[in-house]
Amino acid sequence: MTEHLVEPRVPRDLKAFIAGLPKAELHVHHVGSASPRIVSELAARHPDSKVPTDPRALAEYFTFTDFAHFIDVYLSVVDLVRTPEDVRLLTYEVGRELARQQVRYAELTITPFSSTRRGIDERGFMDAIEDARKAAESEFGTVLRWCFDIPGEAGLQAAEETTRLATDDRLRPEGLVSFGLGGPEIGVPRPQFKPYFDRARAAGLRSVPHAGETTGPRTVWDALNDLGAERIGHGTSSAQDPDLLRHLAEHRIALEVCPTSNIATRAVTDLDEHPLKDFTRAGVLVTVNSDDPPMFGTDLNNEYAVAARLLGLDERGVAGLAKNAVEASFLDQAGKAGLAAEIDRYTTSWLAR
Repeated sequence: MTEHLVEPRVPRDLKAFIAGLPKAELHVHHVGSASPRIVSELAARHPDSKVPTDPRALAEYFTFTDFAHFIDVYLSVVDLVRTPEDVRLLTYEVGRELARQQVRYAELTITPFSSTRRGIDERGFMDAIEDARKAAESEFGTVLRWCFDIPGEAGLQAAEETTRLATDDRLRPEGLVSFGLGGPEIGVPRPQFKPYFDRARAAGLRSVPHAGETTGPRTVWDALNDLGAERIGHGTSSAQDPDLLRHLAEHRIALEVCPTSNIATRAVTDLDEHPLKDFTRAGVLVTVNSDDPPMFGTDLNNEYAVAARLLGLDERGVAGLAKNAVEASFLDQAGKAGLAAEIDRYTTSWLAR
């Protein structure tokens, strides 16, 4: 893993507590979770790519000047995933890495259009992610679920294809629970995707679009009003609108906060200016997530440490953040109760030592 962009100054004992804490991860991208080892292996399989094969060179390659540059680099890694075997390898290894961090449940954002448009057979793609999901749960104990998201920059053709893949009963994978919208926000208005979200929601999928990451709070309102958002990916600019904060808090609409990602893509200029404190002060339900962790030189444990420093949390406070993610997840009630109880048992045991 590359060096952390943000190395939070928190007590060693708190870092150890975080490392063993059972967690849920709600905002993490499939391709963006590829470790340097896996990216290097995929790059070696496809030597026509510009992506470095040396894991050490990837640290420099994954240094971003702005959000547009991040998208360019991200898409170059997407281009390394060209066969169902590539898909299976990537997905299985993501499950392994999540398990290493004591992630018991994760909703992994997958962009199937990026793969099917590159010629991967759609049935082969679905079989690959499902085979990896079942193997990860059996071998590592981590439950994976999918969010299929529209790459907004690819327009309405991508929206149509993603919706078809998500709602066709002959293709829809068993692990699919939600429907999202990612990519650049500038020049990609949310209302145009309403018909596709309507279809996905009618098919029983939950709505979790990105909004307000690099644009203002109006984008978040559009995600709520037009796309029926039940959680917001990032929502960073929500802090600029007190009415929006009140709405999010009142309706328990969670924000999927990814602090290091926001710094890496220059969505936030300085960590001490991150609006996480504003969100919690307003009573908004916040969850801590890693987004594209190896690309940003982070992982979920580090993001919890960052949040702990920003919010001045002790072990009980960090455990509360972990339980926020359980509450905001799309686990069934029994699953939520079980994971919340495990977090409580772990915390009680740790504090009694």
